[in-house]
Amino acid sequence: MRMWRALFFALALFVALFGAFYFLGSHSGGERSGLLSTTAWQRMARPGALSQAHAFLEHNCAACHTAVEGVTASNCIVCHANNESLLQRQPTSFHASISSCKECHLEHQGRGNLATNMDHVVLAEIGLRQLKENDVDRELLTWPKLWAPPHAHITAEETVLNCATCHANDDRHFQLFGQDCAQCHATDRWTIPEFRHPSPNSMDCVQCHQAPPSHYMMHFKMISARVAGKPNARVDQCFQCHQTTSWNDIRGTGWYKHH
Repeated sequence: MRMWRALFFALALFVALFGAFYFLGSHSGGERSGLLSTTAWQRMARPGALSQAHAFLEHNCAACHTAVEGVTASNCIVCHANNESLLQRQPTSFHASISSCKECHLEHQGRGNLATNMDHVVLAEIGLRQLKENDVDRELLTWPKLWAPPHAHITAEETVLNCATCHANDDRHFQLFGQDCAQCHATDRWTIPEFRHPSPNSMDCVQCHQAPPSHYMMHFKMISARVAGKPNARVDQCFQCHQTTSWNDIRGTGWYKHH
């Protein structure tokens, strides 16, 4: 019996000392602790440090978290609704109509980590969920699961995304291949491992490539064609001057960069 009393006394003493240290001491963040302080009790939950951008919210859990519900988009909107640099750029303008933030913007990963993890599968799931909430035909929402994706580097869910809404300005094909990027590209990289450029002797360059603006000016005849030793070459005859290794690798001249 004495042993249990001693153990209970030791435990009570530990709790009292811890409470005195925690609630009467000071913590980082500039706020003093106190038994009735909401911030002090919140500090007892340690999910991990916030990113540098959100570090000022370290002791204000309620800024992002809603009781029972967790992190809600409405809390994010309080600070980010007027983020013009985000909403006015084509690649990120979709944020104006997104209904959830927490799936891609993960927090409590540490000061050195960005709170951004772009996941196209998650983005597609959010979009389909929003359509479901708007009473769109259920059969339409299940069709991505009924067919195989066009290639092994993309999922069926990702193919429902309209790539052009975010990446039209990145289209090096100038829409010559249409706007269904997912037919060839993956969401984690633009390069295509299976792609093999036509033979270096091919003369069909203009089917895929378009000359830069300088080639449609006097610059082409005065400098470009002369440097390549092809004064009579036409703008649509890329093969006369260029190699397939790089645009700057000029036949008979080597690597050339005028500007």
